[in-house]
Amino acid sequence: MDKHSSFAVSNPHKVPLDSLQKLGLWMGIIGVGILAFATFNFHSEPKSVFVLVSIALILVGSIVYGRQSYIKQVPGIKNNHVWFKTLSNRGVWGWLLGIILTLFYILIYWFPQYLGLGMNGEENTGLVVMFDSISMFFKGQPASQWFVYGTLYTLAILSLGIKFMYKYRHNRYQLIRTVVVIISQLFLAYLIPEILEGLNTETPYFAKDIKNMWPLNYYFFESWHLDNMVNGGTLGMFYLVVGIFMFLVFTPIITYFVGKRWYCSWVCGCGGLAETAGDPFRHLSSKKLSAWKLERWLIHSIMVFIFIVTIAVLYGYFTGSGEFFGLSIYTYFSKPYGFLIGAMFSGVIGVGFYPMLGSRVWCRFGCPLAGYMGIIQRFKSRFRITTNGGQCISCGNCSTYCEQGIDVRAYAQKGENIVRASCVGCGICSAVCPRGVLKLENGPEKGRINPTDVLLGNDVDLMDLVNQK
Repeated sequence: MDKHSSFAVSNPHKVPLDSLQKLGLWMGIIGVGILAFATFNFHSEPKSVFVLVSIALILVGSIVYGRQSYIKQVPGIKNNHVWFKTLSNRGVWGWLLGIILTLFYILIYWFPQYLGLGMNGEENTGLVVMFDSISMFFKGQPASQWFVYGTLYTLAILSLGIKFMYKYRHNRYQLIRTVVVIISQLFLAYLIPEILEGLNTETPYFAKDIKNMWPLNYYFFESWHLDNMVNGGTLGMFYLVVGIFMFLVFTPIITYFVGKRWYCSWVCGCGGLAETAGDPFRHLSSKKLSAWKLERWLIHSIMVFIFIVTIAVLYGYFTGSGEFFGLSIYTYFSKPYGFLIGAMFSGVIGVGFYPMLGSRVWCRFGCPLAGYMGIIQRFKSRFRITTNGGQCISCGNCSTYCEQGIDVRAYAQKGENIVRASCVGCGICSAVCPRGVLKLENGPEKGRINPTDVLLGNDVDLMDLVNQK
């Protein structure tokens, strides 16, 4: 092998950035740089103007870079060389990004004063003060760390969602799904809750729950939350009734007809960030059987944990007691769950570890709502991914880019339906298949479970097969 061939292996078809890509990249870097310098109290004045300049640079820069990167290519999924890039193959840039994201989440959750949040009545400084003008516009009060987080979260989904759409522009399902994801985050999770909080300054807490439901919203039945909804007038009672209706009635019904994808891939903010900002890292999700076993044990254990926590919390609310079986409800139930699952797992690990573990760590291993809907999808749903084994060429694209760690190719080679509790129906496996082997469908329950699932021990009851005959 000559030196040119050797170079091609280590740097496969490396294409230099054109002028527009460089422009978009530098716009994004400058926008992020303004916020980064603000974190260390180096502000550009006036702050109210430069925060908008920063947001505009990040948004426009991402769009320019994304469009120029894909619009000049033939339509189709381009995941070329992801295993060679240092950012998407756990290289130096990947680890650096993971460390920055993890540090940011730790500061947001537990040390917001280092981001500039004013403590004990003090004025905001640093990064947080940059968003005071936007918060005052919506709510008439200075920004909190959560307002800053929500704004940046929404900006990431919006800007990188548009980039995602350029990349997947050949696939109608992905285009529609991404538009819905962006609208859900922008309006349901950000604008509407912030506006409602500004209009209901005395009882704002339930306004944040417009898109979440128990068990994902683990504090739904805590006393302070129930009190605010009960005392929140008509709007508060509306949210209480709707919240209970959503997980008891609506969720099981809609999951039966279309699977858990209606929420996990179309509405959920965690899923929205994973599908947009996390797209470059989806192939890092482990496909090992050991990971699948860990997934089932972990997510169902967390479901049991939140169920026990909820019983304890409701017991304390209706009895007026702070103890459950002699144990402090806050010390032994609510606080541990909020810290370990609500913050550490879903935030720090769930997003901070994108560049190391893939984009759906939280959704796959921890989210109790995903686990709840997964049980319904697995055993009582019309949703499945059908396969045409005769057309499969075993290229492995489907398995590689499944962010939930499902070995899709193994099912496709046998021509079997893919019916897994963890599948979020993102449709990327179908989009990257060069032969059209995979298809997302909602069909009759009969025949959706594969006979070999029993032999493989894939959590299928023998009665399922008997009932299908």
